[in-house]
Amino acid sequence: MKTHFSWRHSLNCGKHLLMDYLRYKSGCSFQVMYGVLVACLVMRSVFIVTWVYPWLRGLCYTSLGIFMLGFLLWNIDNIFCDSLRASRQVLPPGVGVVTQFHAWWHIFTGLGSYLHVLFSLQIRSTYLKHRPKVKFLCGVWPTLHIEPQKTS
Repeated sequence: MKTHFSWRHSLNCGKHLLMDYLRYKSGCSFQVMYGVLVACLVMRSVFIVTWVYPWLRGLCYTSLGIFMLGFLLWNIDNIFCDSLRASRQVLPPGVGVVTQFHAWWHIFTGLGSYLHVLFSLQIRSTYLKHRPKVKFLCGVWPTLHIEPQKTS
Protein backbone atom coordinates (compact mmCIF):
# COMPACT_ATOMS: atom_id res chain seq x y z
CA MET A 1 0.00 0.00 0.00
CA LYS A 2 1.52 3.30 -1.05
CA THR A 3 0.91 6.45 0.96
CA HIS A 4 0.90 9.86 -0.63
CA PHE A 5 2.52 12.80 1.07
CA SER A 6 1.48 16.24 -0.03
CA TRP A 7 3.91 19.09 0.59
CA ARG A 8 1.18 21.53 -0.43
CA HIS A 9 -1.16 20.18 2.26
CA SER A 10 1.59 20.26 4.92
CA LEU A 11 2.60 23.82 4.06
CA ASN A 12 -1.05 24.87 4.08
CA CYS A 13 -1.55 23.40 7.56
CA GLY A 14 1.62 25.12 8.77
CA LYS A 15 0.48 28.42 7.31
CA HIS A 16 -2.90 28.16 9.05
CA LEU A 17 -1.24 27.28 12.37
CA LEU A 18 1.06 30.28 12.08
CA MET A 19 -1.79 32.63 11.13
CA ASP A 20 -3.83 31.33 14.08
CA TYR A 21 -0.92 31.98 16.41
CA LEU A 22 -0.29 35.48 15.05
CA ARG A 23 -3.98 36.36 15.29
CA TYR A 24 -4.75 35.00 18.77
CA LYS A 25 -1.28 34.99 20.40
CA SER A 26 -1.99 31.59 21.87
CA GLY A 27 0.26 28.58 21.52
CA CYS A 28 -2.68 26.24 22.05
CA SER A 29 -2.84 25.16 18.42
CA PHE A 30 0.87 24.23 18.48
CA GLN A 31 0.30 22.22 21.65
CA VAL A 32 -2.64 20.43 20.05
CA MET A 33 -0.63 19.61 16.92
CA TYR A 34 2.28 18.39 19.06
CA GLY A 35 -0.18 16.19 20.97
CA VAL A 36 -1.53 14.80 17.67
CA LEU A 37 2.01 14.04 16.50
CA VAL A 38 2.87 12.25 19.76
CA ALA A 39 -0.45 10.33 19.67
CA CYS A 40 0.32 9.12 16.12
CA LEU A 41 3.79 7.96 17.19
CA VAL A 42 2.35 6.14 20.20
CA MET A 43 -0.32 4.39 18.12
CA ARG A 44 2.31 3.35 15.54
CA SER A 45 4.61 2.04 18.25
CA VAL A 46 1.90 0.10 20.06
CA PHE A 47 0.83 -1.46 16.75
CA ILE A 48 4.41 -2.52 16.03
CA VAL A 49 5.03 -4.09 19.45
CA THR A 50 1.62 -5.76 19.42
CA TRP A 51 1.66 -7.26 15.93
CA VAL A 52 5.14 -7.08 14.37
CA TYR A 53 7.97 -7.16 16.94
CA PRO A 54 6.46 -8.08 20.33
CA TRP A 55 9.91 -8.68 21.88
CA LEU A 56 10.50 -4.90 21.73
CA ARG A 57 7.66 -4.12 24.16
CA GLY A 58 10.03 -3.35 27.04
CA LEU A 59 11.92 -0.64 25.17
CA CYS A 60 8.75 0.79 23.65
CA TYR A 61 6.81 1.01 26.90
CA THR A 62 9.83 2.29 28.84
CA SER A 63 10.25 5.18 26.37
CA LEU A 64 6.52 5.88 26.48
CA GLY A 65 6.38 5.71 30.29
CA ILE A 66 9.31 8.09 30.77
CA PHE A 67 7.85 10.51 28.24
CA MET A 68 4.44 10.38 29.96
CA LEU A 69 6.06 10.99 33.37
CA GLY A 70 7.60 14.18 31.97
CA PHE A 71 4.22 15.17 30.53
CA LEU A 72 2.55 14.56 33.91
CA LEU A 73 5.12 16.68 35.74
CA TRP A 74 4.77 19.49 33.21
CA ASN A 75 1.00 19.54 33.72
CA ILE A 76 1.39 19.52 37.50
CA ASP A 77 3.71 22.50 37.10
CA ASN A 78 1.17 24.28 34.87
CA ILE A 79 -1.76 23.66 37.21
CA PHE A 80 -0.01 24.33 40.53
CA CYS A 81 2.56 26.88 39.35
CA ASP A 82 1.66 29.60 41.89
CA SER A 83 1.61 27.28 44.89
CA LEU A 84 4.84 25.58 43.79
CA ARG A 85 6.54 28.96 43.50
CA ALA A 86 5.31 29.93 46.95
CA SER A 87 6.52 26.66 48.47
CA ARG A 88 9.97 27.13 46.91
CA GLN A 89 10.35 30.33 48.93
CA VAL A 90 9.98 28.32 52.16
CA LEU A 91 11.86 25.16 51.18
CA PRO A 92 15.65 24.80 51.38
CA PRO A 93 17.38 25.63 48.07
CA GLY A 94 18.22 22.00 47.19
CA VAL A 95 14.61 20.91 47.60
CA GLY A 96 13.33 23.93 45.70
CA VAL A 97 15.40 22.95 42.67
CA VAL A 98 13.85 19.49 42.62
CA THR A 99 10.34 21.01 42.46
CA GLN A 100 11.09 22.69 39.12
CA PHE A 101 8.75 20.32 37.27
CA HIS A 102 9.05 22.17 33.98
CA ALA A 103 12.77 21.34 33.99
CA TRP A 104 11.95 17.70 34.75
CA TRP A 105 9.59 17.77 31.75
CA HIS A 106 12.55 18.59 29.50
CA ILE A 107 14.74 15.90 31.07
CA PHE A 108 12.13 13.14 30.92
CA THR A 109 10.80 13.95 27.47
CA GLY A 110 14.36 14.17 26.17
CA LEU A 111 15.18 10.74 27.62
CA GLY A 112 11.86 9.29 26.43
CA SER A 113 12.48 10.67 22.95
CA TYR A 114 16.02 9.24 22.91
CA LEU A 115 14.68 5.82 23.86
CA HIS A 116 12.01 6.09 21.16
CA VAL A 117 14.67 6.88 18.55
CA LEU A 118 16.61 3.85 19.81
CA PHE A 119 13.41 1.79 19.51
CA SER A 120 12.82 3.07 15.94
CA LEU A 121 16.41 2.31 14.95
CA GLN A 122 16.06 -1.19 16.33
CA ILE A 123 12.86 -1.73 14.34
CA ARG A 124 14.48 -0.48 11.13
CA SER A 125 17.64 -2.53 11.66
CA THR A 126 15.63 -5.67 12.36
CA TYR A 127 13.50 -5.05 9.26
CA LEU A 128 16.67 -4.76 7.17
CA LYS A 129 17.80 -8.16 8.53
CA HIS A 130 20.65 -6.68 10.58
CA ARG A 131 21.25 -7.91 14.11
CA PRO A 132 20.77 -4.94 16.46
CA LYS A 133 21.70 -5.29 20.11
CA VAL A 134 21.01 -2.81 22.90
CA LYS A 135 24.13 -2.42 25.02
CA PHE A 136 24.64 -0.18 28.01
CA LEU A 137 27.42 2.39 28.13
CA CYS A 138 28.93 2.37 31.64
CA GLY A 139 26.15 -0.04 32.62
CA VAL A 140 23.57 2.76 32.48
CA TRP A 141 23.10 4.49 29.12
CA PRO A 142 21.47 2.34 26.39
CA THR A 143 23.04 2.39 22.95
CA LEU A 144 22.35 0.37 19.82
CA HIS A 145 25.06 -1.77 18.26
CA ILE A 146 24.38 -3.33 14.90
CA GLU A 147 26.21 -6.52 14.15
CA PRO A 148 26.99 -7.32 10.52
CA GLN A 149 24.61 -9.57 8.62
CA LYS A 150 25.35 -13.26 8.67
CA THR A 151 26.49 -14.47 5.29
CA SER A 152 24.96 -17.74 4.20
